Amino acid sequence: MNLQAEYLKSILFECRRYKSLGDKTFVQLNNADLHWKYESTGNSIAVIVKHLSGNMLSRWTNFFSEDGEKTWRNRDSEFEDTYKTKEAMLVAWEKGWNCFFDAIQEINEENFNNTIKIRNEPHSIPQALNRQLAHYSYHIGQIVLLGKTIKGENWVSLSIPKGQSKAFNQEKFKD
Repeated sequence: MNLQAEYLKSILFECRRYKSLGDKTFVQLNNADLHWKYESTGNSIAVIVKHLSGNMLSRWTNFFSEDGEKTWRNRDSEFEDTYKTKEAMLVAWEKGWNCFFDAIQEINEENFNNTIKIRNEPHSIPQALNRQLAHYSYHIGQIVLLGKTIKGENWVSLSIPKGQSKAFNQEKFKD
């Protein structure tokens, strides 16, 4: 496998992993939980999802031929809590991710070295993907922290639960 293909495979793996953290968080929450805010100026999980979806749709729709900051995007409205149901939020979540994953499938050896623009700034494909991976993981970390805060002791860990590292490692390293 060449370096470009390996890089794209790695980006896809990491983005799918972060998406799954969001998915596993949503399973633990009800509709009211998704709209809870830590403080009045903070964002709820639903608002963070709305922002992520808007960002993904803007960045990855026609990304080879159009700037990643679309004229039709209203970023400020992404921070207004408008989803009425968990299902509506999940539809937007999937729509954003599908746009992103479909865009990755368009990248190949012939266009990997193309320059794309985000807010009129030129980016190589790796720069744009790294920028987005950092952005998505940042916000998904917020989603997970909010979910954990909301659920408290009822939170089901998404990684190795506290106090179970030794047992986890023993299982991983057994012959």
